[in-house]
Amino acid sequence: MLLLWSSRACVLARLSVYVGCAVMASATWADPPLVPGTGEKVTNAGDDFEDPNWSYVFNNPKNSSELDGKERLPNGYSRNRRWFEGPMRGHPDVLKRVATPAGGLAGSQGSLLMRSLNTGTPDQPSYRSQQDDFIANVRGAIGRGVPVSWLPSFVVRVYMPPFDEWEKRTGNTFALRAGAHGSRPDGKEPVEEYWPGMWVVFQSKSDRRHKQDAAYWLLRAGPSGRDFRGPDIKQTGWWTIGMSFTANGQVHYYAKPGIDDLTSADHLSSQFPYGFTAHQFDTFFFDLISADDGRTWSTGWIIDDPAFYLVHRPKSTAQPSGRPRKR
Repeated sequence: MLLLWSSRACVLARLSVYVGCAVMASATWADPPLVPGTGEKVTNAGDDFEDPNWSYVFNNPKNSSELDGKERLPNGYSRNRRWFEGPMRGHPDVLKRVATPAGGLAGSQGSLLMRSLNTGTPDQPSYRSQQDDFIANVRGAIGRGVPVSWLPSFVVRVYMPPFDEWEKRTGNTFALRAGAHGSRPDGKEPVEEYWPGMWVVFQSKSDRRHKQDAAYWLLRAGPSGRDFRGPDIKQTGWWTIGMSFTANGQVHYYAKPGIDDLTSADHLSSQFPYGFTAHQFDTFFFDLISADDGRTWSTGWIIDDPAFYLVHRPKSTAQPSGRPRKR
């Protein structure tokens, strides 16, 4: 059942997080929201970047089949087999282990820097925003797709540099997303793949429309498939963000500044994106966006300790992580 907000809830939301009250009206839950990080952390799904020898095999030129129909094998992958390049879009141009910025998780020595210059078709700048993907090998760790009845979720700490270090471009710059399979409420359409997520949108003061740099969360998506605005990002530095799925097929979005574990107070919204009811969770991944003009680098984003959790997990599913299959 779609999460809808009452008028009183809309007033409260405007005081804290904006969740699209203009198109939402009474609050009902088929299942309560699930705080990301609930349950058992799945070994080999995610990463802590503590290995000083962490590295990625790029196998360039990278993929761009979403743009030109070309998958350029072999795909890129991390040497620990926990990350891979998908066929639709390529990986970020820079994937480099760096020292964890100040204020990060206690004991963390390593994090991952992601940055891109050429985010579209290799050697063919499009001069419009394009994106790269960095995909977690969840199937390699689990051995199969994950039924939403197992209550999957994922959490990551994200370091946002000061606004004056961001790419001077208004628009989407970074996202945390999920890959899932679901169906329409009427059940007439076959089960389809879809990709809900949480975007960071930058409003650059280099753009005449904005007097100062600012950013906000954009959530993908409402039941009609439209993205809707979440809370403003009033501080940079470390953030903790995550998403979860519940047995009724709903997607739940969470975020807060700092590195503390997520709680119910950090809930932003719950949705049936595109009108889909989720049946299976496949993976989580990051998007990195740039102007794709051959000259301008994306914002440098740093992530740490992306982790995947299950509340219910049959013991028979425990499998070692392996090299991802062709997708």
